Amino acid sequence: MTWADYWALIATLNGEATHTNCQRLAEELGRRPEPDIIGFAERQAEALYRLDQEKFGTLPVVDLTARYGSPFPQSSDVFLYTRCAVVAAGQAVWESVFFDVDKFAPYTSSERDGEWLLYVPDKAYELATGKKWGRTTRYCSESYSNRDGWPNLRS
Repeated sequence: MTWADYWALIATLNGEATHTNCQRLAEELGRRPEPDIIGFAERQAEALYRLDQEKFGTLPVVDLTARYGSPFPQSSDVFLYTRCAVVAAGQAVWESVFFDVDKFAPYTSSERDGEWLLYVPDKAYELATGKKWGRTTRYCSESYSNRDGWPNLRS
């Protein structure tokens, strides 16, 4: 799957990875050939991996504060779901955050959870084949897996 094809499918989310939007995307993708589903999963994992950077992951959650008003840090799960929300917002938003970290910050809001996007490839595969997919992708989308993006985590 090309990046253009991937972003065209992401555009069907209308900027938000809601359960309904992601279900609709999974159904659309599930009508495509299996290589398209695999290609979508690969592009998505890479898009999330590229966002897995310290400059984004160390931003606080914008609408929460910790005890005594200090910034509330993103957990690894929140950071993953935030990256999903950025991807769901579309290609223009995804590209813009690399040049301006302040454009990433609003997606850390508890109101912008993109978790449902993670399940689109698995659901599409199941719809297309009737089987569960125990897949792996070239890139790991889990938080802190991009070692180049987290130079201070190196051992």
